[in-house]
Amino acid sequence: MGPDPGDTSRLIEIILDEKSVGRKSSDVEHERKVAIFDLLEDNRFALAEREAGPYILELSIAENRLVFAVGDEAKRPITSFMLSLSPFRKIVKDYFLVCETYYEAIKTAPPSRIEALDMGRRGLHNEGSELLMQRLEGKIETDFDTARRLFTLICALHWKG
Repeated sequence: MGPDPGDTSRLIEIILDEKSVGRKSSDVEHERKVAIFDLLEDNRFALAEREAGPYILELSIAENRLVFAVGDEAKRPITSFMLSLSPFRKIVKDYFLVCETYYEAIKTAPPSRIEALDMGRRGLHNEGSELLMQRLEGKIETDFDTARRLFTLICALHWKG
């Protein structure tokens, strides 16, 4: 289907600061690429009480904070802000632990075990996405699916292996 070119409440490009990107396992790298692709295909992203988009978002980590640098189509900076990573630490840690167990289980575990791990993984992902939406309140307006994909990218940035 693809994005509506007339919709200005959306992201058209996502840049991850390569110096901030965490471990490069093939599973994490795949999740990151899928999240970026899905985000660009379908997202709801608008700066609260600011100029209309579409937007370019650069995510990075600086001084143990998540940096959202938002620019316009011409890559001119519009705004940037930082979120503390502290509220995300436990969820991200638990999420990666469950993901690692899930990816190992796929190789040998019975389907019931894989399904249980996948449900746990999705539950933690949803919890992280809800936390992100709360933390972005008053700054960025987004829908749940966009927040889920952004949380995936935060995980890719957040975790140094």
